[in-house]
Amino acid sequence: MQVAIDGPASSGKSTISKLIAKENHFVYLDTGAMYRVVTLAVLRNNISLDDHEAIEKLVQTIEIVFSMQDGKQSVFMNGEDVTDEIRSVEVTRNVSAVSALKEVRTRLVHLQQEIAENHSIIMDGRDIGTVVLPQAEIKIFLVASVEERARRRFIENQEKGIEMSYEELVEDIRRRDHIDSTRKESPLRKAEDAIEVDTTKMTIEDVVKVVTALIQKNQ
Repeated sequence: MQVAIDGPASSGKSTISKLIAKENHFVYLDTGAMYRVVTLAVLRNNISLDDHEAIEKLVQTIEIVFSMQDGKQSVFMNGEDVTDEIRSVEVTRNVSAVSALKEVRTRLVHLQQEIAENHSIIMDGRDIGTVVLPQAEIKIFLVASVEERARRRFIENQEKGIEMSYEELVEDIRRRDHIDSTRKESPLRKAEDAIEVDTTKMTIEDVVKVVTALIQKNQ
């Protein structure tokens, strides 16, 4: 079975997907983390976001591996654990721009589809239900208000020791929403057959129950 969960930044996609995967023994693929890995590599190599040729060459050299360690999913770039570094403020500010590049999306979508061929999988991102897994049995589109998403990210950043004000997060999320929804390559949009779930006033447990019920109904 394939489950696609899409939605804007900080709408709860990764949190919900991880819990659903654990409960249903699915493989969880964090596509956002993959784009963050590429963004980190671009930043480390001081490559301009306008240098598409250099980025295309770079993305071909990156090996991305997910591994469960002590009950937590870690992300490795060419053998290096970058789980925490890909969540930095600098990566977060640039990931939408890197994700918009055709050269990057073509490479990563191919990798994502390869992985999905061999597993019961739950995958989250911006274009899973529309581009990566258009034939997924279940498609969910999570939404929440900008203010609520900023509040969630603010709490998460505080727990990680990342300094960024609530007001900055509101503006950053609005900026990312605009980039994600207006980009030329695979823009953020709800698949025609996706079920929209507004999580603004829902608890994590509430959302998990909704998605789990849909999975059970389709099994």
